[in-house]
Amino acid sequence: MSEELSKEYFVKVIEDLIPWIEDRKEYFTDLDSAIGDGDHGINLSIGFREVASHLDEWKGENVAALYKNVGKALLDKVGGSAGPLYGSFFMKFGVPVKKKGPDEGVTADEFVEMMDKAIAIIQKRGKSTTGEKTMNDTLMPALDALKAAHAAGDDIKTAMGKAVEAGKAGLESTRNMVATKGRAMRLGERAVGHLDPGAASTAEMLEIFYKDMPDA
Repeated sequence: MSEELSKEYFVKVIEDLIPWIEDRKEYFTDLDSAIGDGDHGINLSIGFREVASHLDEWKGENVAALYKNVGKALLDKVGGSAGPLYGSFFMKFGVPVKKKGPDEGVTADEFVEMMDKAIAIIQKRGKSTTGEKTMNDTLMPALDALKAAHAAGDDIKTAMGKAVEAGKAGLESTRNMVATKGRAMRLGERAVGHLDPGAASTAEMLEIFYKDMPDA
């Protein structure tokens, strides 16, 4: 069976990310205040407000162009480390389907490849891997779970659900880590006991990708 995620699905994800960050910005900022600059939620909010102001203009583009525009807006407007990382995620996400028409959706195979490209660029730009108290502690286990479930024949929503659960487990693992990247690194052992804010926000972002998927 050839599953497809519609163009409307990808638009809805962006539409839902906009109120999500407004609702959660204080939580992410509180997490960041404990171990970083205290601006993670605020910065993401600024970026997604910019996205909101242009989204109607971008909806006529194909999936790749839509997500590239979202990424560029985040890259331009979001300060701190979140801007380059979130911006890169969205800009790379659509690359595997850049030749699609403006109304075309994507297959399950293509969606997995899109997540692979988007998460790989975060790993590359952040020069980090798992175990370093970063968003990669959410994203890389999530991607591994998505690939494994898809390869085993799960429908894409079931596979993405497993990715979300793996990401949440990865997020929780950051609580007991000593940071080796970013501002939290200077705290040493004092960072233990706190969740990484980037891992927290990306875990919730992945959940929106999952929840917006139609049931199989």
